[in-house]
Amino acid sequence: MERLILCGGGHVSLEVAHIARRLEFELVIIDDRPEFASRERFPMAGQVVCAPFPEALDALGSRESDYYVILTRGHAHDRDCLEHVLRGKYAYAGMIGSRTKVAAVKAALEAAGIAREILDGVHSPIGLPIGAQTPAEIAVSIAAELVQERARRGPAAAPPAAGEPGVLCTITAKRGSAPRGVGTWMLVRPDGSVLGTIGGGAVEHLAVQEAKALWAHGGGPVRRHYDLTPGAAELGMVCGGDIDVEFEVRK
Repeated sequence: MERLILCGGGHVSLEVAHIARRLEFELVIIDDRPEFASRERFPMAGQVVCAPFPEALDALGSRESDYYVILTRGHAHDRDCLEHVLRGKYAYAGMIGSRTKVAAVKAALEAAGIAREILDGVHSPIGLPIGAQTPAEIAVSIAAELVQERARRGPAAAPPAAGEPGVLCTITAKRGSAPRGVGTWMLVRPDGSVLGTIGGGAVEHLAVQEAKALWAHGGGPVRRHYDLTPGAAELGMVCGGDIDVEFEVRK
């Protein structure tokens, strides 16, 4: 699962966290102020780190699937966080701020040796341009950009966490206008909860039931064929086609 690392625990960060918990990110909050980096404030986060930003980022390390949203309380912290992020691995780096502030931070980092093409890849000002004004609206624009970037990277860009038990359901073939492509996955956990999606609807419901049965009774990898066309035609839907799904038990 991708990590979403929120640098800063202020009002916008809190709103982003509320939305991100529904988007299947592994949520991490960092801030150097105890009142803004606490479990009480961010109960939805998988990890809350109260430490100076460079120290916290060092401790977390970096992954190619990491998404960083920089929302600190000041230019100096923004600059420190962004420089640290850009010198490591990441899938997405975004920083809040006016165009003037963003230009100043980028100029300082270019002077510090960060290549201009790397700086040009930073999403800043952050979020999709939807006219957001309030912290909640800004959070929506940021979350939308995160979803857009994740979709651009492709359905197989973020496989489920290594070692998490359950039944991994992966689309191995697609024909016609099925909504999700080859490589898209869904993990059905032992308790029946689901991470990811293979397209929703009746087919996903059948796949979840198949996965539950496979978990209960065991067995090797199984492949199933699902035809979406009959139901789609009956309901007047544009989606159709068919998919093959492979089921793999992960203990």
